[in-house]
Amino acid sequence: MFSIFQPSRNGHLRRVMTLLEEAHMARIEHQAAAEHHGALARMYAERAKRLERELYGSAALPSGESGAPQKAADDKQVVYALDANRRLDGQAKAS
Repeated sequence: MFSIFQPSRNGHLRRVMTLLEEAHMARIEHQAAAEHHGALARMYAERAKRLERELYGSAALPSGESGAPQKAADDKQVVYALDANRRLDGQAKAS
């Protein structure tokens, strides 16, 4: 008689397709976030190593040696900008 109370196969399929698309988008977003967090973890690991070298490297010099400690090949100044208005002390003096 009336089919308005019957479940619609097309409506159900559209809903499933929408849910599938949302699941794919959520996977992509979480994958991008995981890559970002991985990059942050590497950055902080490098920062920790650099700070440890600066902190413990100068104290580990023999007493007969003088001068600044030699920089390793992978040592380089790293600048992480938070926004355009913030500057590091070294940047403010150079400007």
